[in-house]
Amino acid sequence: MKFILYNIRYGTGKYLHQPLKHIRGYLGKSVEQTDKIGDFLKKYKPDVVGLVEVDLGSYRTRRKNQATFLGKQLGHYGIYEHKYSQNSSLMKVPVLRRQGNAFLSGLQVEGQKFHYFNNGMKKLVIELETKDFSIFLIHLALGAKTRLKQIVELYEVIDSCTKPFIIAGDFNLFWGEEEIELFLRALNLKNANIKNIPTYPSWKPKKVLDFIIYSEGIKINDFKVLTDVRLSDHLPLYVDFETI
Repeated sequence: MKFILYNIRYGTGKYLHQPLKHIRGYLGKSVEQTDKIGDFLKKYKPDVVGLVEVDLGSYRTRRKNQATFLGKQLGHYGIYEHKYSQNSSLMKVPVLRRQGNAFLSGLQVEGQKFHYFNNGMKKLVIELETKDFSIFLIHLALGAKTRLKQIVELYEVIDSCTKPFIIAGDFNLFWGEEEIELFLRALNLKNANIKNIPTYPSWKPKKVLDFIIYSEGIKINDFKVLTDVRLSDHLPLYVDFETI
């Protein structure tokens, strides 16, 4: 199975090297860039794609849902949800209420669930279940204390999973993998990026913020940080895996 994890920054990567890049990077239009992301993903023929920072239909994409648009390009089924809880005040802000995360799956989906952390602004955990395995997609908080609370909550979500599983996402581990060391030990998980190849920022990677970690019953045949693309401020991760 081929899986790609990609924080696509709402498809606004073309503003990364322009003045006011941090503001324009979240407010700039992204239709053309979204199409380029689709072309890039198609090259790898992934079975499943996990997308972080997806625009679900704001003015940036001319009201088009990036998950639906990219799913059609790949011929995949899209699973998506807003990253903030429905009762969050952020859901009243025009652009923010269209921000989410998504899975694109070319495999038969047997189940999907949306979990929400109690802590932090970005609360969403998407669970995708197939016949043989499950994948959880996350985007953890920027603040270290909140991030730690979310990791504890994630343990409770994952602990009930009965199939081999993968956890993938933007972990925002600015302090390094040590932040999740106890979490990995508690669930006997492994990091696919055993060489700690940095993933952020894409133009000069220094930090490992994006992770694919996996449970017993998953065998990683190949892992890559895809360095041939600058469509976001993050680099995508690729794994070829099988269940055993």
